[in-house]
Amino acid sequence: MTAKIFIDGEHGTTGLQIRSRLEGRKDIEIISVPVERRKDKDARAEYLDKADIAILCLPDDAARESVSLIPNDTTRVIDASTAHRVADGWTYGFAEMDEEQAKAIAAARFVANPGCWPQGPIAMLRPLLKAGLLPNDFPVTINGVTGYSGGGRQMMEDYEAKGDAAPRYLPYGLTLNHKHLPEIRTYTGLDHDVIMQPVIGNFAQGMLTAIPLQLGQLDNAPTGKDIHAALEAHYTRLENSVVEVAPLEELERSPALDPQSLNDTNHMRIHVFANDARKQAVLIAVYDNLGKGASGAAVQNMDLMLGRIG
Repeated sequence: MTAKIFIDGEHGTTGLQIRSRLEGRKDIEIISVPVERRKDKDARAEYLDKADIAILCLPDDAARESVSLIPNDTTRVIDASTAHRVADGWTYGFAEMDEEQAKAIAAARFVANPGCWPQGPIAMLRPLLKAGLLPNDFPVTINGVTGYSGGGRQMMEDYEAKGDAAPRYLPYGLTLNHKHLPEIRTYTGLDHDVIMQPVIGNFAQGMLTAIPLQLGQLDNAPTGKDIHAALEAHYTRLENSVVEVAPLEELERSPALDPQSLNDTNHMRIHVFANDARKQAVLIAVYDNLGKGASGAAVQNMDLMLGRIG
């Protein structure tokens, strides 16, 4: 049966990426509001009513408005904004987060698509907290770099217009109040907010998130092998997982740690590096901020909801 998919906000970065990923599929039909009616609430409500699944690629307030415009109790929703990521009644759309999460997404009416920055840290930390290797009050700092497409169309246009004058390395979020903090706290299982130090790099897409761990603070510090085994055990027992754990190796540097190495895929690769003598480790996740970090995750969630995978 052909499913009707309505992308509300299909002309933005994430919406265009989703359309591109769905092109050529015979099992779905993308329905679109005519360009001249795009800002007409009645038109949007009409297409929300027609859709089997509506994917919202909108700012937070507009996403909330779209949900309020749905005139039926059957249209299912995937929201790619921040609006509903920790809201009651919404299922978090990170399928590999727990063993039953893919089933929860498949059965849900309302799915909150994860943000790009939280997915790597959640993927790395949640299994370790659940395994008891890290306590819920462990102090966590997240570093990382993302392509400028993570800032949306305006940032993309700004970077590309500047050409060689664009900054190569641009730290931001320096108020220490990043919009993803509630999402990270909720789904890692930590009982406090982390410190985030995000950076924009002078490349279009791809990202890398890193978490340094001072394990010597713990009475029973896990080794690098312990951490790697817990992560590998979690992801290898999941069906249809797009998250893999790289082999545990002692390396000074690695070409695999290129933030663009998984671009145009929906995959994530986790690396563990450790110095057991120092009781220190670094966890690194590589993925595409427009793939597993946004549009790729939305398509994965859509397929779970339609019973196409799982």
